[in-house]
Amino acid sequence: MNPVNITRDEAEQRSRIVTAHSYRVVVDLSGRDPQGNPLADPAGTFVSSSTISFSSTGEATHADLIADGVYAAELDGVPLDPALHHDHRFPIEAGVGDHELTVVALCRYSHSGEGLHRFVDPADDRVYLYTQFEIADARRMYANFEQPDLKAAFALKVLAPQGWTVISNGTTPEPSDGPYEGIATWQFPATPPISTYLTALVAGHYAVDHGTVRTREGKDIGADILCRRSMTEFLDAERIRTTTQRGFEVYEEEFGHPYPFGKYDQSFVPEFNAGAMENAGCVTHRDDYLFRSRVTSAQYEARDNTILHELAHMWFGDLVTMTWWDDLWLNESFAEWASHHCQEKIAAKHGGVNPWVSFANQRKTWGYRQDQLPTTHPIAADMVDLATVEQNFDGITYAKGASTLKQLVAFVGEEQFLVGVRAYLEAHKFANSRLSDLLEELQKASGRDLSGFTREWLRTPGVNTVRPDFDVDEDGNFTRFDIVQSAPARFPTLRTHRMGIGIYSLTQDGLVRTDGLEVDVHGERTPIAALAGRARGDLVLLNDADLSYVKVRLDEHSLKTLTEHIAALSDPLARALCWGAAWDMCRDAELRAQDYVALVIGGLGSETDLTAVQSLIRQATTAVLSYTAPELRSEVRTALISAIAVQLKDTEPGGDHQVALAGGLLAVLGAEGADLLTGWLTGEEVPEGLVVDQGMRWRIIAALARLGRAEEQLIADEQDRDNTIAGAQAAAGARAAVPTAEAKATAWKRATDERGVPNETYREIVSHFINPDQQEVLAPYAAKYLQLCAAVDAGEGQWATAGHAQIQNALQWLFPVENADRAWLDELRQWASSRTLTSTVNRVLLEESDAAERALRCQARSLS
Repeated sequence: MNPVNITRDEAEQRSRIVTAHSYRVVVDLSGRDPQGNPLADPAGTFVSSSTISFSSTGEATHADLIADGVYAAELDGVPLDPALHHDHRFPIEAGVGDHELTVVALCRYSHSGEGLHRFVDPADDRVYLYTQFEIADARRMYANFEQPDLKAAFALKVLAPQGWTVISNGTTPEPSDGPYEGIATWQFPATPPISTYLTALVAGHYAVDHGTVRTREGKDIGADILCRRSMTEFLDAERIRTTTQRGFEVYEEEFGHPYPFGKYDQSFVPEFNAGAMENAGCVTHRDDYLFRSRVTSAQYEARDNTILHELAHMWFGDLVTMTWWDDLWLNESFAEWASHHCQEKIAAKHGGVNPWVSFANQRKTWGYRQDQLPTTHPIAADMVDLATVEQNFDGITYAKGASTLKQLVAFVGEEQFLVGVRAYLEAHKFANSRLSDLLEELQKASGRDLSGFTREWLRTPGVNTVRPDFDVDEDGNFTRFDIVQSAPARFPTLRTHRMGIGIYSLTQDGLVRTDGLEVDVHGERTPIAALAGRARGDLVLLNDADLSYVKVRLDEHSLKTLTEHIAALSDPLARALCWGAAWDMCRDAELRAQDYVALVIGGLGSETDLTAVQSLIRQATTAVLSYTAPELRSEVRTALISAIAVQLKDTEPGGDHQVALAGGLLAVLGAEGADLLTGWLTGEEVPEGLVVDQGMRWRIIAALARLGRAEEQLIADEQDRDNTIAGAQAAAGARAAVPTAEAKATAWKRATDERGVPNETYREIVSHFINPDQQEVLAPYAAKYLQLCAAVDAGEGQWATAGHAQIQNALQWLFPVENADRAWLDELRQWASSRTLTSTVNRVLLEESDAAERALRCQARSLS
């Protein structure tokens, strides 16, 4: 087993031996060793001292520590041999009773976004540090018991340069003089009991917008917002804090428990792998959420949702924490549901869009896609070790889990659901829990037996499909109406669904709901006798109101109505469900790709939900470039480009739709559009009102690079113009997109044979490497990809120390999808079956090859 890994069995065993009480951790960022001498590599390493107070049953166990070495260690004042540290563990032989273990170590800064990440801003050479410890990387900063159920109080002391900003989980103290000239000391108060992965440190030259939020008890607590100094002009702190304040108001009321920590800081940090992280009282967000360029309202709404997601975790995840990662979904699914629920409450009070429409248009689609992959898993997954956990931060854990919770709320009733949640939080505050603990409280509150729900929805993978099956008489009235449910052969569970049936008719007011009802669907076929004798209308929509997690099929007449009249369907949620049903039918090769594109063309101009607009353009582009047979592609692509161009010309100047349409045009344009894009860079033929700001300039240059029309001088000049880390990252991506043998060879070498490429720069390189219309220059990399998989699998070269995010990005983005024809996929299958692959490599190959197989099926369907 990889020594970085930790198994569930090991964690359970240690829990029987050890009870953690408190940590006193000193992190020395002065660049000196414990004797005060300069470190050999002060930009690469730092010193930490961790004192753990714990009780033991007397059996042998260990502390976790990933470090370059141990300076000293002692147990209850008795020195231990530093050389005992081996395979990222420090063994402990302690008798029955209370003990203190101290370990002083030389630790290494991260450049992969895992552990204590160090970043130097090229805009001004200022230093920024932040931690990212989920799932088990606190041991990269201090020795600990790295598992969520060994909660403890945590007191941090930091030595850092004077003038730095330093924050952690506890209330920020005033710094005092440190032991060396130019060094200050921050001594943070102890936290309530929290898990190691929720501890945090943010330090460096951060700019701080000081502020507060008010709790339900009327207390103002600190709520500072931090960012790099070079990003301060983009920090819209007032909006961020307003969203946060409104979230406090909803959550404290809904959850019935006061905010559990002493302050609530939010830091926007560079090179962050995820969207954000719920460190207790010290949340970190990726600083891409500080928008340097014009974005649509959908991006602001998505950021608000992320802010509210992390805030929900303060109760569900931080106050009450899962015992082990089997219940990761409880953390993430609940926060995903809660953030949308909270936005809904905020919109009802302060105005705004229905967040469940955006959820249906984007997040739920993610869940459906993930759930149809060969690697799908139950929501409540069997997390046997950390390697398994790392792969399950996916659409099942987030979107499907949230959808299922939404169904559960409908099943037990919202008020009863919240009564159960309040009881659960009170019973397990500052402790750990399991799924059974939550279900017990929900059953008490609702009086409902949830065992069947748990079995059907949480313990089994796969998504069901429902389709209407009916007969009508000569007057257009139903004589029979059945709902037919199916399941994939691998996961044949037929579930119980509570769903709406909507009957929509064309009227003078548009395509409106004229009839419908809610029903319970069971088994393979459910007769709906209540619809007999009622008018069919023009559109039959199953799962109306989006009550269930299920794929929906449209009958032929309804699909024809949508194709001709989707612009007349005024209900945004019904429209989202229709868009989703059509996309599912396209992906499943039941609807030809060109017919899906025609549907999008017909309705895109009237779509009001910006999340839908952006998703539809992205999906239509996929339908053109991946799901349409090559011999038909040019015609379908031209139709989509023409439609977007016409709407771009006619849409409101400077509006959100214009921004979304311009971005979509950049993604789908072929070589014929290069002259237009070149003109946009110099201000020629730019649509009225479209701001070609720095972000748009980089998107144009990336498109030109993909089309072979961006010389190195153009990219270099733009990088000089935008002397920021974002500029450097965008330039790296543009260079990787250039369709020449030399550019591809350079990008491939950086991606597969160069250590130390910053993680966000790395993501830009690999995500721009594979492009449509580049099959010839990319042809050699199909074989090279298999060599890459072998190297990653064996842990050779840079892959011996690469973080999970980099490995995942390499395997996923460099998959040769443009050259993955039938012959190569057969070769891949034979190659993979001839060896035993690690779970990470095997999972990515299964998922990416499945996507390629789906594309081939859709291409064949487009020819029929």
